Amino acid sequence: MKIFTYWRSLATFRVRMALNLKNLKAEEIEVDLSAGHQMKPEFAAINPMKAIPVFIDDDGTTLHQSLPIMEYLDERYPDPALMPRDPAGRARVRALAQMTVADSHPLVVPRVRADLASRFGATPEQVTRWAQTWLIAGLDAYETTLKRDKETGDFCHGNAITIADICLVSHAAGTRFFEGTIDGHPTVKRIVERCLADERIARAHPLRQPGAPKSV
Repeated sequence: MKIFTYWRSLATFRVRMALNLKNLKAEEIEVDLSAGHQMKPEFAAINPMKAIPVFIDDDGTTLHQSLPIMEYLDERYPDPALMPRDPAGRARVRALAQMTVADSHPLVVPRVRADLASRFGATPEQVTRWAQTWLIAGLDAYETTLKRDKETGDFCHGNAITIADICLVSHAAGTRFFEGTIDGHPTVKRIVERCLADERIARAHPLRQPGAPKSV
């Protein structure tokens, strides 16, 4: 299996976490987002959205977008499970995951930040404030939901890591990338720290990938 990746990509971070939790090894193919390699025709032929991750399984199955890739991995390689067995639990985990994947992260990806600068003349400081706004909005929603819901346990849903936790950890990493903190969100912080205590999660972190700086 193969995964097209880049050290700073939060979406690819999510897939790396899932692969590690499943004890699966994938060949990593770098797509340097900072250099615009995602715009090359040969990559656009693989993913017309010109975004990573792209996952290719051993049988040639090719998938885009982190959430369906993670759900595919969970169905194809079911142990350990990353989704609850019951329909209501699965729906809750998906909803929590979407707070990052659908609501916050799409607003801070490189193409959006570049468009803010080129189309509207936003300064780097203004782009950072933009990113902080949407990441914090997501953290606020997570904190309220996780603190309120009886289904929250050691992790986002019960006492085992699910796709919701993977997305939350990536959200926290993105917050730090844009000079933010999760300190004001105690339930979020508790769960993120518990996840990062798992080496399978920790070694997937962007700052532990080839080509990453020591800090951001």
